[in-house]
Amino acid sequence: MAVWIQAQQLQGDALHQMQSLYGQHFPIEVRHYLSQWIEGQLWDAIDLENPQEEFKAKRLLDSLIQELQKKAEHQVGEDGFLLKIKLGHYASQLKSTYDRCPLELVRCIKHILYTEQRLVREANNSSSPLGGMIDSMSQKYQQINQAFEELRILTQDTENDLRKLQHNQEYFIIQYQESLRIQAQLTSLATLPPADRQLREPSLLSKRATVEAWLTREANTLQKYRLGLAEKHQKTLALLRKQQTVILDDELIQWKRRQQLAGNGGPPEGGLDILQSWCEKLAETIWQNRQQIRRAEHLRQQLPIPGPIEELLNDLNSTITDIISTLVTSTFIIEKQPPQVLKTQTKFAATVRLLVGGKLNVHMNPPQVKATIISEQQAKALLKNENTRNDSSGEILNNNCVMEYHQTTGTLSAHFRNMSLKRIKRSDRRGAESVTEEKFTILFESQFSVGGNELVFQVKGRVPFIVPDKVLWPQLCDALNMKYRAEVQSNRGLSEENLVFLAQKAFSSSSSNPEDYRSMTMTWSQFNRESLPGRNFTFWQWFDGVMELTKKHLKPHWNDGAILGFVNKQQAQDMLMSKPNGTFLLRFSDSEIGGITIAWVAENPNKRMVWNLMPYTTKDFSIRSLSDRISDLNHLLFLYPDRPKDEVFSKYYTPPLSKAVDGYVKPQIKQVVPEFATPNPDPAANPTYMDHAASPAVSHPSNYGIYPAM
Repeated sequence: MAVWIQAQQLQGDALHQMQSLYGQHFPIEVRHYLSQWIEGQLWDAIDLENPQEEFKAKRLLDSLIQELQKKAEHQVGEDGFLLKIKLGHYASQLKSTYDRCPLELVRCIKHILYTEQRLVREANNSSSPLGGMIDSMSQKYQQINQAFEELRILTQDTENDLRKLQHNQEYFIIQYQESLRIQAQLTSLATLPPADRQLREPSLLSKRATVEAWLTREANTLQKYRLGLAEKHQKTLALLRKQQTVILDDELIQWKRRQQLAGNGGPPEGGLDILQSWCEKLAETIWQNRQQIRRAEHLRQQLPIPGPIEELLNDLNSTITDIISTLVTSTFIIEKQPPQVLKTQTKFAATVRLLVGGKLNVHMNPPQVKATIISEQQAKALLKNENTRNDSSGEILNNNCVMEYHQTTGTLSAHFRNMSLKRIKRSDRRGAESVTEEKFTILFESQFSVGGNELVFQVKGRVPFIVPDKVLWPQLCDALNMKYRAEVQSNRGLSEENLVFLAQKAFSSSSSNPEDYRSMTMTWSQFNRESLPGRNFTFWQWFDGVMELTKKHLKPHWNDGAILGFVNKQQAQDMLMSKPNGTFLLRFSDSEIGGITIAWVAENPNKRMVWNLMPYTTKDFSIRSLSDRISDLNHLLFLYPDRPKDEVFSKYYTPPLSKAVDGYVKPQIKQVVPEFATPNPDPAANPTYMDHAASPAVSHPSNYGIYPAM
């Protein structure tokens, strides 16, 4: 069902939230009359942080205006006339608003669609009879929303109590002034004659006694009100802290973890809109309670009553300041990370965002963010609060940026679009550590004023270098699989058999039982410092070579399942020996980085044996593709286990050359393996063979038959 159809069925607060998305920046009538068109566009395909995407956004803006004008032209009748004028006006309005900044239109519509989807989802989860099917994520969101509702009720309750306390205190002060007036009258009686004094004094004394008794009683009542209000605030702040912990230490940390994984090939981390809405609700509730506590403190100062309330209010004020400090400093995040590998004199970008910027009025005095590059040691010193403020490990150009507030989405962010690393200062390297192993981080710093300079916070983006010395093999498997799928851009990842093969290579083990590797750990040295036994390259260099080769030349064949790849020479022999002659498989080379070889079974003069072709690399495939090479070799008949090779590879064969043009015939490169070359009946087409000794490892350099011109 279309989102707009469901959005129109929202009720209560959800409907109010949906309606508040619209206004002059984007009229609700446009959403209504173009709902199908709007929901059919690929808004997420546009990167809002890339200025070069502006032409795509401009095209969408122009299309939207055309659709709106078309809709206006088709309106007929009396009511249609008015609607025609209104829609035409909206078309002109949107053009004038977004023509110079079309990316802002995309930002606006993405925000609207995301919020509508969230509101519809929440409404369905709370009212649908399919409640038992709500996943854990929806349940968690429901719990968060319920906690916000409880906080709203508590905050409203303390607001009511505070008003009642203020009213009672004002009445108390009036009565206290009355007692002072009575006392002044009694004092003035001393100047009167005794007869007059005796006449008036008893009633004044009686009045004074009554008022003083009431004041004593009311002072106790006010103190109880104050203590009761403080206890309620303690309860609210405890729930606030708990809710903030869930949002910042669970949800936001998970988002940051997803962002880390996305940088390593994982799925996109997802938008920040729902996290921002939660953080904004936290900010609103925290600020309301802070203002209430300050008003309670003002009432106490206005009418001091001996008791423990002063200490309680000090504690509450300290707690609420700590909560808001944590919120502000934790929600200053890096929305778009800089590249993991930086080169000098090369432009790069990053985006930082304050999730509570709009609600705490930080944008009223736009803060400036500064980016510096620091080393691993400097970052660790910062984490320990050691004074390293002026230290840096290099110079970044264009490293200052003012945060901008986007009215349509309520986001406060700074977009560093043209940073460049001018120079880098390297430290003394330890032991065998190479230049590429040195770790640096881009540190983003700013200063935020909250609530009209009431509070000022120094903020720093990211907590860097929490890097383990070693990881469990299953964790590394997840990372390798994620990286492989992302680099190759394939839905076919690494199977359990592939991962066992990698474990055997990484640990120099012969075990084929996955359970044997569950508790094994791999250090950085084993991963990318120590060479594999008998090789001059590391495990990571070998694996990275496989990814590069597959990404550039073998992707369709990997996706088709035509490449087994992660099979060693002995395994290939065991698999092929039971198959008919001419059966072959493709496996990644053990001896060469970024190489793939063909292993096949064939009849030797004396016995059947498995042959291995010298590995192909990127250089070879830039001359002739894998599928064409397999087509050239007539002795290869079946792809393991039993698929005819043409059935698998023919769709990738290069089409035959066209006929001669202007009297010239193009030469053609073909591959041969001399020992297995099939005689060609056309003597003019016989390739020139290179002498080559028969061997289970068959090389192919220079064995390209150049067919002479006909």
